[in-house]
Amino acid sequence: MALKATIYKANVNIADMDRHFYHDASLTLAQHPSETEQRMMLRLLVWICHANERLTFTKGLCADDEPELWLRNDYNGIDLWIELGLPDEKRLKKACSLSQEVVLYAYSERAGRVWWQQNQAKLSGLKALSIRFVSDEIMALLPKFANRTMDLQATIQEGAIWLSDAQNNVEIQFDHWKPAGV
Repeated sequence: MALKATIYKANVNIADMDRHFYHDASLTLAQHPSETEQRMMLRLLVWICHANERLTFTKGLCADDEPELWLRNDYNGIDLWIELGLPDEKRLKKACSLSQEVVLYAYSERAGRVWWQQNQAKLSGLKALSIRFVSDEIMALLPKFANRTMDLQATIQEGAIWLSDAQNNVEIQFDHWKPAGV
């Protein structure tokens, strides 16, 4: 018998001062049986960072031809493709050919730094690609917010994210390994 996804509900209040975007969202996340709470919460954090009424979670781990999140336009084209982890170069090249903007959130200190050393030169030519690194320290904090029903507040200003719920409050910043256009 196949394992089923675990469903989480999140009510999120976002104040993104950098983009002058203020939004309340009710989201449903499906945690794949092979996905950790850390990774699922990273998906939610990334959604918060790029929040938009059209930004959607995809099939994620279940689909090889889709990112973790994407923003589609009125013509069914892809404006934003968001990946998590350490994908291979071919996947990122394909994403850049399909989308106007691609953002990768890399994580895992040891494996991530090795992956970056091996791929930095190959990925430097992908102008649509930006890469942000999530430290192990930040990844360890994310499960504290994981509940089957979550009420989260997020404030984003000058690239920093303040994430809080009734019990927890944390400041999060990413290392920017590669900005888009470079």
